[in-house]
Amino acid sequence: MVLLFALAAVDFQTQVRPVLESACLSCHGPEKAYGGLRVDSARAIAKSVVAGDADRSPLLRRALLAPNQTGAMPPGGPQLKPDQIAVLRAWIQDGARWPEGVELRTKSTRRKDDSTLTRDLHARIAANAATETKPYRMTIPGTDAAFEMLPVPGGGFEMGSPDSEEGHRKDEAPVHKVRVEPFWMGKYEVTWDEYRLFMFAENQTDPLIDAVSRPTRPYVEMSFGMGINGYPAISMTHHAANKYAQWLSSRTGHFYRLPTEAEWEYACRAGTTGPYSFGADASKLGDYAWFEGNSNGKYGQVGKKRPNPWGFHDMHGNVMEWTLDGYDPAFYAKSPPLMPWARATAPYPHAVRGGSWNDTADRCRCGARVGSDASWKMQDPQLPKSIWYHTDAQWLGFRLVRPFKVPDAAAMHAYWNNGVEQE
Repeated sequence: MVLLFALAAVDFQTQVRPVLESACLSCHGPEKAYGGLRVDSARAIAKSVVAGDADRSPLLRRALLAPNQTGAMPPGGPQLKPDQIAVLRAWIQDGARWPEGVELRTKSTRRKDDSTLTRDLHARIAANAATETKPYRMTIPGTDAAFEMLPVPGGGFEMGSPDSEEGHRKDEAPVHKVRVEPFWMGKYEVTWDEYRLFMFAENQTDPLIDAVSRPTRPYVEMSFGMGINGYPAISMTHHAANKYAQWLSSRTGHFYRLPTEAEWEYACRAGTTGPYSFGADASKLGDYAWFEGNSNGKYGQVGKKRPNPWGFHDMHGNVMEWTLDGYDPAFYAKSPPLMPWARATAPYPHAVRGGSWNDTADRCRCGARVGSDASWKMQDPQLPKSIWYHTDAQWLGFRLVRPFKVPDAAAMHAYWNNGVEQE
């Protein structure tokens, strides 16, 4: 097929080019070319358009597919806006004319995501420091998506599980006393409604928000057909969860991060001491959790099961949840008593908690621990592997905490940047 190089009724530079650069180029440019398709030049895009016949053009046909359908573009959504579709359709119908010599390239004028950015964000966040702890609901500015945070009082508890507990494993010992400082925690796991705003964020007029590193577009639909609205976000890497926390902090002016293992277990137990927050009777787990016994092979909408005594839903089951810590099976024997954090020194493993829809009851206990593994992105076709997606971990998600005390800029940077995201 030969594309014509002439003036077009639809202006390529002001109408078509912005659509291709914003929605298509990151996955279908010379650097990646998913599926062998590129949209960066007239020659490259010729495989995707049938000049004069938009309805037969793979570019438009795939852009019209729902995000959960195989072959949808952009992969994983969101779909192109109606006006963008209209521009592409009119351009193709008019001959898909492409100005001679024009080649598209990804380019960025964003600030660098580094310690300087963190210092600037810290100044903004410190100005909004909390004066009291109470539950709150916040809508992410500029969107319809909201999340709820519940306060957790500081205090001490016995972390780990005794040898006598059914399902106990060696990495849950010894039981040891730990104290944590006050914080808020997400009432629910982070949902797709919130996380997709980060995955597909458009450039911001605020340079502090725009500078936060964001995921490349996924090459598959990331809910894997299990549901989006009200369902937990899944399959993100530890690095991606950290960057979501930084992005949300930049959007809201409050400091968010992943919980430490100690904070997570403290909130999960909610003042109780048994294997589960509701006691030791595993037959009751179905009232509180989506797990292997009742999930029908998929996750459930958040908040549909009974909460624990402090009001948190899905701490048991549904999706496993990232914590801030690197996973060290021997850490409990050397854990400091106040605000312990086993900082990671390698890409794997990181500590994951709570069990999932794919797990047996014993793996959903308060004390159960799991370490992440490279096999969680085994099917990733990219070389090197993506730092954003664990496509083989469809039972993995997270929730966030907000410490009552805002840390200094150096600590804030360390929480958001573990430095071991590259494999």
